[in-house]
Amino acid sequence: MDIISTYQAYLEEQKHYAEHTVINYIKDIKDFQDFIQTEELARDLLDVRRERLARHFLSHMDHIGLSRKSIARKISALRTFYDFLMQENYIDINVFTQIEIPKIPKKLPVIIHDEELKRLFDSIDQTTPLGYRNYLLLDLLFSCGLRASELVSMDIKDLQLEQSQILIHGKGSKDRFVPLHTALVDEIKHYLTYIRPVLLSKGHDVHTTYIFINYKGGILTTRGLQVILKKMIENSGDVYNIHPHMIRHAFATTLLDHGADLRVVQELLGHEHLKSTQIYTHVSKEKIKESYNKTHPRMIKKGEKHEKI
Repeated sequence: MDIISTYQAYLEEQKHYAEHTVINYIKDIKDFQDFIQTEELARDLLDVRRERLARHFLSHMDHIGLSRKSIARKISALRTFYDFLMQENYIDINVFTQIEIPKIPKKLPVIIHDEELKRLFDSIDQTTPLGYRNYLLLDLLFSCGLRASELVSMDIKDLQLEQSQILIHGKGSKDRFVPLHTALVDEIKHYLTYIRPVLLSKGHDVHTTYIFINYKGGILTTRGLQVILKKMIENSGDVYNIHPHMIRHAFATTLLDHGADLRVVQELLGHEHLKSTQIYTHVSKEKIKESYNKTHPRMIKKGEKHEKI
C-alpha cells in the first residue's frame, strides 16, 4: 500500500486543502522518506518509532542550511502526517509530537493602500466580458476577504443572493457564510446572466457549476488569478507585485480601522484561532500612527521648526 498516496487523497478529498498546500505537504514527507532510507535509519515511513530519528532529521535540515521557516513547515507537515497514521491505526507513536518547532518572527502583512486599490478598480474596462469578470474578482477579494483558493472554487449552488450572502468552503473543511454588499449582489447577478454564458461558450463543458471561467471557457485556477492580477497592475500603471492575500489583508485592516470587532473579522476571514487575526490589529495601529505622524501639527519633521504662537 502506498501510504503517501492514501494521505494525499485524505488531504484532497476530506480536508479539501488547496492544491499548492497538498504539493508542499507531500514533498516534505518524501524528503523525510528519502532521508531515513538514505541514512538507513528505518525501512520506511511506518518504521519510524524512535524520537531520536526525528531529532536526526531536525539536525540534518539545520546542517544543510534550511531556513527556520522551512524547518518549521516540514516538522509541522510530518507531525500532521503521523497524527493521521495514528488515527488510522497504521502506527502507535508519533515521534514528531515532542519535537519543538523553531520560532519564526512574525512579519506584519504588506497592505495595499486605498489609493492603490482605487487605481486598480478604475483601470479595469468593464465593457468587455473578461473586464467585467476581472472587476468582480477584485471586488470579491476586497469586499469578502477571500483566499485565492476559496474564490476560484466558488460554486453557483453556494450563492444565496436573496439573503446577500455566499457559503464559502474554507481551509480544513471549515464552512462560513460571508455577507455581500448590495453592489456586489448586482454585479454577481449581471455576471451570471450576461457574462458567464459568453465565457462558457468558448469551452467544452457548458454545464460546470463553478462561478469563474477563464478566457478559454474552462475553470479559473489560482495560477490564472495571479496572472489576471498581474495584468491589472500593468494596466493601472503600478509596478509593485501584488497577490490575492495582500487584498485579503486590506479587507481585514479596513474593517478594523472602521471599528469592526476582532472576533467578527476572525469569523469573516475563516481563521480557526483568534491569534491569526490579531496580527491585523498591529497593522491597524501602525496605520493610525503613520496617519498621526503625517497630519498632527505638533509632529515636526527633521529639520523643521515649530511656528511661534
